[in-house]
Amino acid sequence: MSALSHYEIDDNFDVPFVDALARQEVYNKHHFRPNSYRHKWWARRCGTTFRAILKALVEDKTEREFYAAGGLAGKLILDPMLGGGTTLHEAIRMGANVIGADIDPLPILQSRATLTEISPSQIEATYTQFEAQIKRAVGDAFCTRCPACAVATPLRFTLYGQARHCACADTAVIVDTMTLRHNADGSRWHLVAGDVWLDGKCLYAREDGQIRLIERRNKRCKQCSKPFEERQERYFERCVPLAIFGKCAACGIFFKPPDMLDKARLHHANIQRASLYNRTEFEISAGPKSAHLHARNITNYLDLFSSRQLLFLAAAISAVQSVPRDMQLNMALLVSGAVEFNSLLCGYKGWHKKRSGAIRHTFVRHAYSIPYTALENNPLYGKNRSGTLHKLFQTRIVQAATWANRPIERKLNRNKIEQVPIENERDFGEEVASFSALKEGKRRFLLMQGDSADLDLPDDGVDFIITDPPYFDSVQYSDLSEFFHVWLKKMLPPNAADWGAITRSAVNGHNKNDDYVAKLGAIFIECGRVLKQNGRFIFTFHHWKAQAWAELTIALMRANFQLINCYVVQSESPTSIHIQNQNALQHDLLLVLGTQCGTRHWRALDEICQAESRTFIEQCGQMVGYLLAQKRMTEDDIFQQWLQLLDKKVA
Repeated sequence: MSALSHYEIDDNFDVPFVDALARQEVYNKHHFRPNSYRHKWWARRCGTTFRAILKALVEDKTEREFYAAGGLAGKLILDPMLGGGTTLHEAIRMGANVIGADIDPLPILQSRATLTEISPSQIEATYTQFEAQIKRAVGDAFCTRCPACAVATPLRFTLYGQARHCACADTAVIVDTMTLRHNADGSRWHLVAGDVWLDGKCLYAREDGQIRLIERRNKRCKQCSKPFEERQERYFERCVPLAIFGKCAACGIFFKPPDMLDKARLHHANIQRASLYNRTEFEISAGPKSAHLHARNITNYLDLFSSRQLLFLAAAISAVQSVPRDMQLNMALLVSGAVEFNSLLCGYKGWHKKRSGAIRHTFVRHAYSIPYTALENNPLYGKNRSGTLHKLFQTRIVQAATWANRPIERKLNRNKIEQVPIENERDFGEEVASFSALKEGKRRFLLMQGDSADLDLPDDGVDFIITDPPYFDSVQYSDLSEFFHVWLKKMLPPNAADWGAITRSAVNGHNKNDDYVAKLGAIFIECGRVLKQNGRFIFTFHHWKAQAWAELTIALMRANFQLINCYVVQSESPTSIHIQNQNALQHDLLLVLGTQCGTRHWRALDEICQAESRTFIEQCGQMVGYLLAQKRMTEDDIFQQWLQLLDKKVA
């Protein structure tokens, strides 16, 4: 290209086409991009949107079409805030060489696993032995017996209530609802004082006598009129086992209160838990999200798990260390991912008519949320049940690896969704250890854990930088990811990652918001250094707050970036649990920036409409472009401009 390179995205981006695909993807992102979802991460953006961004950077017009394979061979693309790894996956499919950097070890480990080709047959054989070893060690702990015929059977899950007390010192067990399940024939399983009833008949009485069982909507004790208060013993000890759900081959599904044999198994697991782990290695650091746990006197990650769950994890850790070295990372991420479905922070959705048996996983709300009805899953239950080890293995490893060998896109055809295989693309590559190795070949990747304000990369070394910066506030990824770090550290070699690096993150949960502009600005300056003069820096952003837009603008100004163009794209499902009834934005601003480019005319605005998501984002983009073009404006001026434009109550 010429000295002043010009790309399709500078002037043209098919927003209606991208939005149509994004509206489909936001509901089930893991089905659209299964190989990107090996492990939990937060705030992933739509892969279809990032594919469209990359396609708009392709020089050869014949390869620019969304469903055409490749187009970026010979290009080097950097994502300095790697997160879920969307940029790397989309770019490597198109033949680019890529660099991913992040200060948190989890994005690095997940990207290494998902970008490395694996043999489905080899991984299946490894998993079969891996699962068998765990079952031999702890399978009996997750057994029960049918209450009708007394035949032994694996339990599906156990439901727990939260023990509380009031001023009259009477213990109450609080649950979300007394309903256990709606059956297809209209009948209903439910609890009455701890006994299990089917419609108007008590089927199974609690052997140790009835208990004081209360639904969460009743906040106060009817006897003393005082509110129920949380008890102060360790969290797992506050959880009272209420009902076991299972399926007998002869008698069908059942709910029952724990019987004497069930209680004996629980007691045996409780005795064993004390010798399983060193508690000092599992202490919970204080952060904006983990502070919710500290406020409830929960200061150790171990206390968030039942004794049986800890037995399972101990057996899984041992099994990971027994598999071949080249399989350990995949098995460790599998176990760590299973933790999200196997803690006492999991809730129960199965009482709902349309969700019989469904599990609400630990981070369904991207925060630590304490359920009143906690669900203890059986991670070793059948093959196709939510949150089991085998189900996660099939969806997150086997299906993902199959998809990586033949990626599939969706095409909308008269309101019908058509699957389109992208032949000659592969969602994996070859890992290299140095920048120099990226100068040749294609689909190579370099992963760098550390501060992206100080990248070990040469000046003018990368063609494009495409990323999704951390949210300004509220979403403290590193604070939450420590929930997984403590387990991964037990399974992986000591040199697998720098686990202490996240304390320097812009969103580690220990910094104040005023660190955001300093850290983001330093990363942007580094991006300007490593980006080729004719390159493009592209990322997505949204926020309601004036301070967020001001600090983003200031960070870009410090790095001398100019806004070439911007577009508004769909980013969230309107039905997402994270944004429902929260006046949340459903759109991202897609910013296209450069340092050596002509100055576009951006018009100043006297006001910004805050009544509608798309208009708000569009007008904020207009102001970012205008303010970056004002060479004589100080950082304080920029801050005041945003405060004047956006209601101070929002700021």
